[in-house]
Amino acid sequence: MAPSQQAKSSKSARILLAGLAVGACLLAGLPGAEAQAPAQQPPAAPQGTQQGTPQAAPRAVQAAPQAVPGFWDPRRRPERPDLSRLTVIRFLTETDYPPFNFTGADGNPAGFNVDLARALCEEIKVTCTVQMRRFETLVDALSSNRGDAIIASMAVSPQLRARVDFTDPYYRVPARFASRKDAVMPEIRPEYLEGKKVGVIAGSAHEAYLKAMFTDAELHGYPNDDALRSALRKGEVDFIFGDAISLAFWINGTDSGDCCAFSGGPFVESRFFGEGIGIAVRKGNDVLRQALNWALFRVWEKGRYTDLWLRYFSVSPF
Repeated sequence: MAPSQQAKSSKSARILLAGLAVGACLLAGLPGAEAQAPAQQPPAAPQGTQQGTPQAAPRAVQAAPQAVPGFWDPRRRPERPDLSRLTVIRFLTETDYPPFNFTGADGNPAGFNVDLARALCEEIKVTCTVQMRRFETLVDALSSNRGDAIIASMAVSPQLRARVDFTDPYYRVPARFASRKDAVMPEIRPEYLEGKKVGVIAGSAHEAYLKAMFTDAELHGYPNDDALRSALRKGEVDFIFGDAISLAFWINGTDSGDCCAFSGGPFVESRFFGEGIGIAVRKGNDVLRQALNWALFRVWEKGRYTDLWLRYFSVSPF
């Protein structure tokens, strides 16, 4: 899937996530999947990969601690900005992109983005409001001063940078391979997939990455996520490659039939998969942007970001 204004999957993936949102909120810190390590240390990974150290395990899948991504460098602690001019932050978010944004059982905004926004306001010690709107209306609402910041899984892009300013990224949407559980590999490298059948969404950034980096794999293009995942379930392909967040929920959901697991680690090459997900503010609003960057670092440093991540992601996309 090509990077777009928002790190979203297809319509079918959104429906899947909606069905799993409640379960994702209740599950926390469940182990991810790791697989048997190869007998020899493999060569270096292609550019854009972030592979963990392989862990020895019996055959296919071994439980491992949940992986929580880190996007902040403790050696680059931001200075506390002047927060005296901030009295309220009016956050804008999307109406229906679980588990990031959705309407809770009490009718109020809920989700990872919403809880993170509230944590940031607590850190800055200001009143926080969250208004839900259709995604396509968010930038216009921000520009017309109907809100102060957008926290809605909005992917940073040159096109959006021309209209809004962004904080530092607070998460990324990596790409990953998935395979059937009896064929999990702890690491994925181009030479490992020589002659292997790999499914991918046709015309996506994921397909472009495979064509550039995995030239010896046998690529099979599919029109949508449903067709792609069905091909893996049926064994028509050896691996599929796509958006790791939607894949994580599919793997842990009922639609997968417990067939499959991640193989290898995340791929985060920004040239293909984007710069990351940031909070948007109006152009030139450096006071708020710097305050949010400082608060994001503090929330991460105190472990609150980790707590939120484990609450919402029972299978880590990283």
